[in-house]
Amino acid sequence: MDYQDIQINHFEHDTFQLKKDGLVIYIDPYKLTDQQIEPADFVLITHQHRDHCSVEDIKKLVSEKTTIIAGGLCQEKLEGLSVKEIKFVTPGEHLEFDNLKIQTVQAYNLDKWRSENVPYHPKEENHVGYIVEVGGIKVYHAGDTDNIPEMGQLGDIDVALLPVSGKYVMTALEAISACGIIKPKLAIPMHYGSIIGDKSDAEKFRDGVDCQVEVI
Repeated sequence: MDYQDIQINHFEHDTFQLKKDGLVIYIDPYKLTDQQIEPADFVLITHQHRDHCSVEDIKKLVSEKTTIIAGGLCQEKLEGLSVKEIKFVTPGEHLEFDNLKIQTVQAYNLDKWRSENVPYHPKEENHVGYIVEVGGIKVYHAGDTDNIPEMGQLGDIDVALLPVSGKYVMTALEAISACGIIKPKLAIPMHYGSIIGDKSDAEKFRDGVDCQVEVI
């Protein structure tokens, strides 16, 4: 879909492609088909889990012109890639490129447990979400997260990409509540249809929020 001259494509799971004026950005590429592969200027990775930091898919996109930005514990997985640059980030960073601004924000679990008192996405591992600003439009990719207090501090968000499946991330109802806090102009649900969750989670989210929603 197109939003304010930015092409936004949702592929598998949490994978998004943003395109604007020849700039190609992928976020968490995973299980890409041949038709979804284009040379990437930037690849953004939220954290180290295999459905987000998929080296097999990243290799299909990158070249010596590609910058990779990665949060969480991705260092070992990304070693040896032949790219322009790899930046390992933590929440709270601001990066600027020629026509692109990127802010890293918190992404973690409050009540989704791997085992007793061990969350799937611990805050101390520095998983991130991203606010990508291109052409003056701010796109927030939440990463794998619950409805965390830091969402109230994001500022003006044009497009919010929010997980809705539950178990590892927000449920659809929790995502509805988060959307009410973030107040984006457009929301797009993600994190369903592959590992956990299905289109009904996306539709429940769509039917429960006040802003424009696109299920893509």
